[in-house]
Amino acid sequence: MTPNYTLSGRYRIIRSLGEGGMANVYLAHDLILDRDVAVKLLRLDLRDDPKTIKRFQREALATTELVHPHIVSLYDVGEENGMQYLVMEYVKGMDLKNYIKEHFPLPLQQVIDIMEQILSAVATAHAHNIIHRDLKPQNILIDEQGNAKITDFGIAVALSEHTMTQTNTILGSVHYLSPEQARGSMATKQSDIYSLGIILYEMLTGSVPFKGETAVSIALKHFQNEIPSVRDYDAKIPQALENVVLQSTAKDPRDRYATVADMANDLLTTLSDTRVGEKRFEPDDLGNDETKIMPSADIAAAIAANRRADAAKSQAKAHPEKTTESTDTATDEAPLPKRSWSKRHPVRRRLIIFGSIAVLLIVAIVIGLELSRPQMTKVPKLTGMTQTTATKVLAKRHLSVGTIKHAKSNAVAKNQIIKSTPGSQQKVQERSRINLTISNGAKQTSFGNYVNESYGDVRATLKAEGFKVKQRFSTSAVAAGQIISQDVVAGSSVLPTNTTVTFTVSAGSRYVGLKDLTGESRGDILNYATANRININFKQGYSDDQKAGYSYDQTPEGGASVRAGSTVTVLMSKGSQPASANLAESFNVKVKVPYKALTTATATANDVKVYYQDDEHLIGTLYREMAITQDTEVTMPFQLTGSQTGQYRIVRNGVTIAQKTKVTNKDASN
Repeated sequence: MTPNYTLSGRYRIIRSLGEGGMANVYLAHDLILDRDVAVKLLRLDLRDDPKTIKRFQREALATTELVHPHIVSLYDVGEENGMQYLVMEYVKGMDLKNYIKEHFPLPLQQVIDIMEQILSAVATAHAHNIIHRDLKPQNILIDEQGNAKITDFGIAVALSEHTMTQTNTILGSVHYLSPEQARGSMATKQSDIYSLGIILYEMLTGSVPFKGETAVSIALKHFQNEIPSVRDYDAKIPQALENVVLQSTAKDPRDRYATVADMANDLLTTLSDTRVGEKRFEPDDLGNDETKIMPSADIAAAIAANRRADAAKSQAKAHPEKTTESTDTATDEAPLPKRSWSKRHPVRRRLIIFGSIAVLLIVAIVIGLELSRPQMTKVPKLTGMTQTTATKVLAKRHLSVGTIKHAKSNAVAKNQIIKSTPGSQQKVQERSRINLTISNGAKQTSFGNYVNESYGDVRATLKAEGFKVKQRFSTSAVAAGQIISQDVVAGSSVLPTNTTVTFTVSAGSRYVGLKDLTGESRGDILNYATANRININFKQGYSDDQKAGYSYDQTPEGGASVRAGSTVTVLMSKGSQPASANLAESFNVKVKVPYKALTTATATANDVKVYYQDDEHLIGTLYREMAITQDTEVTMPFQLTGSQTGQYRIVRNGVTIAQKTKVTNKDASN
């Protein structure tokens, strides 16, 4: 692919970024959205290989399922002249391998911060039942701000799919390969955890733990040799941090962390003073059923001994007279008197007696162990409970509360449980202690600048963080679906669970043939509006022909042609007109909106949105929007019939600052 070539009339190639075994990667410029992107193009010599094409398509499928700030985003998938390509987010920076080389040694806190980002991304993949299978520093990009982003899901496999097998081939990079993958077994989530442990080892020491002249020799070391101690390399590394490396790289997957989230939670506290003096991690003793790995010298000796034994047997079969002769020389030639079987075979008799006793002892031991074995139970689901409630629930399962940790959470309310360790539905022995992580409430975060980004991607990311996200459309020359503006100031500090952000999204420049919306419910109307990129202004009124909750009129009328991004007013029925005794009462409610100074130099005005509900207005429809530079009073003209109540909500820079759910004439301003 040569520079200035325009792929599909949209992506102009700038230069090559690198070449791989399956695809070549180029820096390109998206001519429509005016941004740099990375284009991964399947190599020409592989474009007719169905297996390679399937793997390439699997990467696209796996990446589209994953929306996470630390996973490289997939923007587009296409084909031109038989060439398969992916268009992905361009991360300006370098891969983690080169980052370690240039910045080693890394501060321990930075190591933990980068690993926490990586673990968070892998946890999202695992939540979608996607195993990366090839986690290594070369597949982790570090941008200019030091943020990590995982890429290359080319050999990622969903758990529901059949395992890929290749004779004499190990998928993934051997330096980061788990022992079970080296043996040819199926990769699991614990396999990714092993690779993450090796990455953490390399970030702490600057090199991989095992080296060799061939891939086979390195793979053998992964399941034969113990991981070298990172504290032998640097004694300043806390034992707690080394323990994360040791547990994540345990030979047996059962000794590793149950989930990536468990590894992340353990990692985040490794520099805490409470873990000073922690003992070195040792995997549990799995008993006699543990598979033992023989050293290569022992294997060779065993093979030689077996060959000598086979040769002796073959010689005995070929010359049976020699065996008979040697046996006869040890006996007297004179005939012996007949004796009972037990007297003639005293050794066999003793063997039978001792064997029977041994069998009885083994049976007795097995029965005793079975009777003394502790009873097992499942950990109940504790998420969302208070500590007091969780203690009672655990007691019913003969379990108790162990260590308590606290953490900020945008998804779980303050003083409620975020997670338990072991997790829900895991089997544990009765009388075990269950560790809890309890929410300290939401944490403030700096709101980003999402202008010119895809609304769909931004919405998914922000909702996962706890934000409430809304959109309104506007006619624009830029591509449909691209964010034009946002009402929360970029860089402002907000609480996600208390913040509603409204994005103005490009509706393109097309026209829409408006359908007749009368008789439709509010939900159906909003779905139609979103699909056709138009805005809806809901109002309320009485209708004898339409039941409450359904539309009875609209402006413009059905059949009209409107431009995408325009606003359609829809009247929603409140039912039949009430009796004359219940005449509507009108009054004004005034609320003072305080001005908040902004930290950004480019923005000074506060964006204020007013929502209220009475006989004619709905709380979900914007009543008024204004920009204020000082404390400002807002007036809302209410009209309420009979005993009905109203409500209002005032939003400043995306954050609700005033709200009342039951407004009556008693709230009227003088």
